[in-house]
Amino acid sequence: MPTAKRVLVTRPQGQQEHLCELLSSAGYEPRYQPLLELQPLQQLSVGLKQMVMDLDLYQHVIFVSSNAVRFAMRWFDDYWPQLPTAVNWCAVGPASAALLADRGLSVTVPPQLMSSEGLLAMAELDHVGDERVLLVRGEGGRTKLRDTLLARGARIDELVCYRRCAPDMPAGQLAGVLSGCQAVLISSGDALGNMLALLSAEDRIKYRSIALVVPSQRVADVADAVGFTCIIEAANATDEAMLQALKGQRH
Repeated sequence: MPTAKRVLVTRPQGQQEHLCELLSSAGYEPRYQPLLELQPLQQLSVGLKQMVMDLDLYQHVIFVSSNAVRFAMRWFDDYWPQLPTAVNWCAVGPASAALLADRGLSVTVPPQLMSSEGLLAMAELDHVGDERVLLVRGEGGRTKLRDTLLARGARIDELVCYRRCAPDMPAGQLAGVLSGCQAVLISSGDALGNMLALLSAEDRIKYRSIALVVPSQRVADVADAVGFTCIIEAANATDEAMLQALKGQRH
């Protein structure tokens, strides 16, 4: 019987179990090492608190990730025993939408692209002149969604509820983790950036031919620019899409 292909899963702690189960069921040998840590912002500033209290005054509330839903809801729960329903609740993808639906909300989701581009293509966000929009997100990240909505005339507030951090790993440790792996599943540009930072120049060259499964063309372009030679683009960042890409059913 052939040896199972060893695959490195890099999702944040607590978000890897389902993907590892899928990989095992498909005959792979998952190895786990998070390349991204998520830390909640512990306290609301005066400005952020006002955004939460004014939740029902926004025409649109947009969550750019499932993590944004998880971290923001602990604040929403403090001020809103029942969330306002006369709001266009938007989620970037099905995982985010499912968390909001669990709260009894009707959610608008991009029909195809799980990205800022997908959100911006929705008819609900096409004509937002003078409408109030709350973007719920982590620190840093892309500004395309905000910039485009501003250009469309929206009044934007940003509720930043968590920060992304690189894992604290000794020099050379990640290279050791990669040893024996045939593929790495990278779910975001931040995770790819952390991977590069944790590898020495020599190790980047050593592992540049490892199969790298990425969630979008944008992340694929970054991987290509830094020298990876075997890049597989998944349809999106869901567990199922990453597995399908790994199996070679989508390139």
